[in-house]
Amino acid sequence: RPASHVTLWEVARKRANATQHWGNRALGEQSVATMEIVYVYVKKRSEFGRQCNFSDRVSEINVDIQPDAVQAMNFVEKDPVDTAVQCASDMSEHEVNTERFEMETRGINHVEGGWPKDVNPQEMEQTIRFRKKVEKDENYVNVITQLGSLMDHCIKQNNAINIYEEYFDEEEAAGVTDEPPSAKTINVFRDPNVVKRTATHLSWHPDRSRKLAVAYSCLEFQRSSKDMSYDSYIWDLETPNKPEMVIRPSSPLICLEYNPKDSHILIGGCYNGQIAYWDTRKGSLPAELTMVELGHRDPVYNVIWLQSKTGTDCFSGSTDGQVLWWDIRKLSEPTETLVMDVSRKGILENALGAISLEYEPTMPTKFMVGTEQGVVISGNRKAKTPAEKIVCTYSGHHGPIYALSRNPFYPKNFLTVGDWTARIWSEESKESSIMWTKYHMSYLTDGCWSTTRPAVFFTTKMDGTLDVWDFLFKQNNPALNLKVCDDPLF
Repeated sequence: RPASHVTLWEVARKRANATQHWGNRALGEQSVATMEIVYVYVKKRSEFGRQCNFSDRVSEINVDIQPDAVQAMNFVEKDPVDTAVQCASDMSEHEVNTERFEMETRGINHVEGGWPKDVNPQEMEQTIRFRKKVEKDENYVNVITQLGSLMDHCIKQNNAINIYEEYFDEEEAAGVTDEPPSAKTINVFRDPNVVKRTATHLSWHPDRSRKLAVAYSCLEFQRSSKDMSYDSYIWDLETPNKPEMVIRPSSPLICLEYNPKDSHILIGGCYNGQIAYWDTRKGSLPAELTMVELGHRDPVYNVIWLQSKTGTDCFSGSTDGQVLWWDIRKLSEPTETLVMDVSRKGILENALGAISLEYEPTMPTKFMVGTEQGVVISGNRKAKTPAEKIVCTYSGHHGPIYALSRNPFYPKNFLTVGDWTARIWSEESKESSIMWTKYHMSYLTDGCWSTTRPAVFFTTKMDGTLDVWDFLFKQNNPALNLKVCDDPLF
């Protein structure tokens, strides 16, 4: 037997022999069959742990601290004693951010069916002939008779209650209450990439406002990383978790605009100065791209579609001091070039950098440019010479003009947003703006008019707030101040 095992073999054998002995005596010493009951318990000695060895030892004193009578004088008896007891159980609060659930919307197009292959549903004569043939069938009459009784029951059930009955005709309509303006966040569209970027431009779908094209880029050149994506996206308002389409440019997009005549076409201005256009029916890559040496020398901050018969004309502005006109059918070179030199000499070194553009389709010959130097340049495209194309200038801002927009109801009035104020101008008053907001503590970054109310406009600021102004309601302060986020709004 191995020394490392413990076995109960002998105990089991002795018990079996004793059982057999007493059994034989009970049966009158009759012979019976011998049966051995063996059950072995096996366990390694190492699993028992270390063996305990006890022995007798003489007691010894390790530490003996004698009482000090002097220290007894310092003892102060505390009476009474206050003890706080909390009856409620201790609780802690934890926050968990769950993963976003991605949803997809799928539609089914139902068409008219049930007709035989030899019957064209679009042909009225064939459908009438087929109906007459079916009506003469005996099964058709029997089925209609059975369904008629069911339909009659449903009709009588509906007529039992008048769902359009007015119960409160005598009450007067409630008056209009002067509720304070309010707004709330409906959806949040997040950059799907790991390295987050600035959403530099938004463009609504021209046909239905369910889609939104967003251009993403990093305007701070030194902070851009190699892992930063160049992609921009088209979002569906009902599915904010996943973009509907990816726009893949050769360089990060700063601006992106839908074509108002063809919603499948988008034009974009790149960080490297190129102009590109996309056809969403052909995929995510650009349908055509301008050459680097014939485009802008600085980032393209704005590009706008023009009113034309073909719907393919547009113009772009950049801080290189040029405004270029393009035809997307031939992007190899610009169709027209204008240097933003207010001295009208056409010297590129003296040109003012273009940040924002304005074009009103009802005034097809006029355009406006907001510059880095705080000057608005009004131009006429149909002038004969480049010097005559710069009609006049409007000065009033201390820094770049980030937004320039004509009032949709009164096009002769336009809005500019720059430095710490937003200003409203009239084309007839070139010396000064006719109205302006107070100087804010935070820098203003963008603005636009309301498309439904002529006296309402919106401005965004660097502190992440959106201001809604209504000059008919309040002139000194915004009618609504909405904190959108902690990051700057552009």
